[in-house]
Amino acid sequence: MSRTPDSVVRTYIEQHRAAFLDDLAEWLRIPSVSAQPDHAPDVRRSADWLAAKLKETGFPTAEVWQTPGAPAVFAEWPCDDPQAPTVLVYGHHDVQPAGREDGWDSDPFEPVVRENRLYARGAADDKGQVFFHTLGVRAHLAATGRTTPAVHLKLLIEGEEESGSPHFRALVEQHAERLAADAVIVSDTGMWSEDTPTVCTGMRGLAECEIRLHGPDQDIHSGSFGGAVPNPATAAARLVAALHDEHERVAIPGFYDGVVELTDRERELFAELPFDERQWLRAARSYATQGEAGYTTLERVWARPTAEVNGIGGGYQGAGSKTIVPSSAVVKLSFRLVAGQDPGHVEKAVRAWAEQQVPAGIRCEITFSGATRPCLTPLDHPALQSVARAMGRAFEKPVRFTREGGSGPAADLQDVLGAPVLFLGISVPSDGWHAPNEKVELDLLLKGVETTAYLWGDLAEHWRHAP
Repeated sequence: MSRTPDSVVRTYIEQHRAAFLDDLAEWLRIPSVSAQPDHAPDVRRSADWLAAKLKETGFPTAEVWQTPGAPAVFAEWPCDDPQAPTVLVYGHHDVQPAGREDGWDSDPFEPVVRENRLYARGAADDKGQVFFHTLGVRAHLAATGRTTPAVHLKLLIEGEEESGSPHFRALVEQHAERLAADAVIVSDTGMWSEDTPTVCTGMRGLAECEIRLHGPDQDIHSGSFGGAVPNPATAAARLVAALHDEHERVAIPGFYDGVVELTDRERELFAELPFDERQWLRAARSYATQGEAGYTTLERVWARPTAEVNGIGGGYQGAGSKTIVPSSAVVKLSFRLVAGQDPGHVEKAVRAWAEQQVPAGIRCEITFSGATRPCLTPLDHPALQSVARAMGRAFEKPVRFTREGGSGPAADLQDVLGAPVLFLGISVPSDGWHAPNEKVELDLLLKGVETTAYLWGDLAEHWRHAP
């Protein structure tokens, strides 16, 4: 396959830049805040707007899919080559709440450009990163002379990501046949920095639980009964103290079963990143690093499983003293999971461990919320290499690799569809996701456009040789 000159792609993008940004601004004016019921009509309006714009872009199919909550948008543009790979792009069109009173310098739903940055709620998370696919596919067609994309292209843009995606997995399961793909591209992520383009190779999973410990049927006098009956607050403290060993490893038997260890090559790639630990600590508002022995800070937050105490409480919390043995205590725990870990297995391990820690006379109730599976794409996967090559062409720089310490619905796509998940995002840490004055760097946004203009042809060329 002959390679389209990059100058042709860049010229096309520049010629259509103004119209692209005008359209994006129009979409950003819709306050599609999924967490606030009063904005439910706006979330629906956002979905309708996007479906119409995708039709205008050229997608033969663009539909609004209803859920018990907010609607999602599905679009499809088949390739004229039936043997071409199928790619599903994921993103979301809902946004976080925002108001001038939160500290915004301008109306969060009235986009404004200052110093080549577009400020608005959703500019980076995630409308801007969804929308660059529309100009990207048009640039791809214009530069190659094609009438259809070089891959079977699908989009699934959900409307509840900022509310925890409560109906997303069910939606994917319901439409699994129509969503079937060889690879999933997630454009709801970012890069290391403006000067260091990166591709994320995986996200951690998440399991959360609340442990309630019950002792006496009511608070009782610590003088009359203390030291002679079990204290649930003491049991909670001991439970938390037993969570890690002296090397900061999670001490729950079976917790590490199946963990996919970092390869030497991955550790080398992480070490190549321009990581400033002191600056990272400032961002964390913390004063020292701590974690599992034998791993660097980046390895700990990207590629190792963790157990964190999110909350602990019990007994009297008011001013002064109240000499009691409290009747109950509570511990809230979360576990970040890595490739190879099964949330169901982790839940069983945590339950068995907690019950062993609790003394006689203390009743233990453990409640787990819905879990998110981890996802990881091997460095040598052909689709990942296509993403890296396309981004390298757009940025004209070497592309490095990262992982994401957080969790998201991308793992549901991998789990249900059985397709590898790749991450293509151009946002940088200074974009201020969920914060006042959220913005996107316009130069980087257009690099996202350019990356997708190259990506579909690269995938079509190299996928046929994929193992």
